[in-house]
Amino acid sequence: MNKKTAILPVLFAFVVMGFGDVAGIVTSHVQEDFQLSETLAGLIPMAIFVWFLFLSAPTALIMNKIGRKATVQLSNVITFLGMLIPLFSYNLTSCLIACAMLGIGNTIIQVALNPLLSDVVSGKGSLSSYISAGQVLKALSACAAPYLALGCAAWFGSWKYMFPAFAIVTLLSSAWLLFTKIEETPAEGGTSLGEMLKLLGDNYILCCFFGIFTVVGLDVGCNVITPKLLIERCGLDTDHAQLGITVYFICKTAGAFAGAFLLSKMADRKFFQIAIVIVAAALAALFFAQGRGLILTLVGAIGFFSASVFSVIISLGINHLPAKANEISGLMVMGIVGGGIVSLLMGLTADKMGSQIGSLAVIAVCVAYLALCAFVLLRPKKAEA
Repeated sequence: MNKKTAILPVLFAFVVMGFGDVAGIVTSHVQEDFQLSETLAGLIPMAIFVWFLFLSAPTALIMNKIGRKATVQLSNVITFLGMLIPLFSYNLTSCLIACAMLGIGNTIIQVALNPLLSDVVSGKGSLSSYISAGQVLKALSACAAPYLALGCAAWFGSWKYMFPAFAIVTLLSSAWLLFTKIEETPAEGGTSLGEMLKLLGDNYILCCFFGIFTVVGLDVGCNVITPKLLIERCGLDTDHAQLGITVYFICKTAGAFAGAFLLSKMADRKFFQIAIVIVAAALAALFFAQGRGLILTLVGAIGFFSASVFSVIISLGINHLPAKANEISGLMVMGIVGGGIVSLLMGLTADKMGSQIGSLAVIAVCVAYLALCAFVLLRPKKAEA
């Protein structure tokens, strides 16, 4: 196997993984099209992210049996089929079903892709850097989505035609991976679901799990709240406000690119600490920001400096117990359910308080926990960490 050649299709699969980040765009459009309350609109990202809680651990066990590459291909099939649904039927129910299938496919690929990447990356220390590089492609995918939605609305009369475009990209990714030979690391046999969940008894792994829960909550929260802040505080319409999501993802892409470089030169934990302090400062300022330029600057700062935190936490968890990489990847991906739970809590608090201040308060709790992880909970056991 030529590892350098095999890296390319594996990294390209992160583009498909990025489709899970369309929660903000889908929520804004579906909320407007069907006149949903903030609480009901919160069901859209929940339909995507709830599957991470229920399917991540079983996916890791299935991956032990059928292999990492085959598991990624399974996710591609489910995603491809789900993205065709809104093309034939567009109503709230069909949107929820499509989002659910997107969530199922995204759950599977997020469990399998990082361990598969570890099979084509040489050197333990470079894994977080390559994961971060994959996050660049994932962010680029998400960054293009608002423009794709606007283009589909202009060319075909509806934003919903972005879904079959996603299906085509998924098909291309699947075909490229199909013709790529990858030698996978043999999984340790005999692991049951119960034994896998027992890994959460390791305090370090448990803290990583909640770290993933909160960093995804932060990410999805910013994705969802950015257009709403622009609508509430700046009076923009939905189509123009959703371009704020593009600003967030452009900055996130740049941050992931910078992180891929910096993480090859800097200790993971030190990087984590610097990033989360800046994110906390930007979020605090966002509570009071009013102008469009200031709001977008602060949201962009959060996207830039939080971009590689997910990669750092995943890498810390895998490197803590490398022999259990499949199982730990499954447990970490379970934490992505935080995106759905946090968005639902944001909707509830925004309805209760009558403004997006409630949503920002929920995001602030996520950032507070991440700061605790960076400075206290994820202390290295070895000097080299």
